[in-house]
Amino acid sequence: MKNWRVIALLLATAEIISAAGARPDVSTVIDKATAESILGETVKATTPRNLDGADGYYSKINYYALKPGKALIIRLHQAAPGSPDPQQELEMVRASTGATKPLSGLGDRAEYAHGADSNLPAHALMLYVAKGNTLVTVGLNGLDDDSLALDKARNVAQKILEKL
Repeated sequence: MKNWRVIALLLATAEIISAAGARPDVSTVIDKATAESILGETVKATTPRNLDGADGYYSKINYYALKPGKALIIRLHQAAPGSPDPQQELEMVRASTGATKPLSGLGDRAEYAHGADSNLPAHALMLYVAKGNTLVTVGLNGLDDDSLALDKARNVAQKILEKL
């Protein structure tokens, strides 16, 4: 009986450590088939990038439609201790892009930018979500309906946040 308690404690500790250190690969959360569904187009073959840098862990993938004009860009950055945290990164984004709008109900803080006010092309949208030490960025280009693009970007971000 005592051995089972020790094993249960070790398993629970391992699960807590694993959850705290979750390092999602965004290309497995949003795979090629999902990207095609989001864009409504067949996408080109792509190569994900997952790496550790001095300022933290990065995971990124770019999905481009075979027909030019549509793209889904996904970035995840988990800040290392001592590097700018996601809140600071959001402030840097706001300073460089200009107009961002808050979006409630997603992570600790979420903002998005679209259109000329944000120095983006028409029908381009960028969503930035901070949660803990993680910043998730979702870019969508080529969808004619901006509110639909925002809903799709929100859903992508939510799926990634669920893996943290």
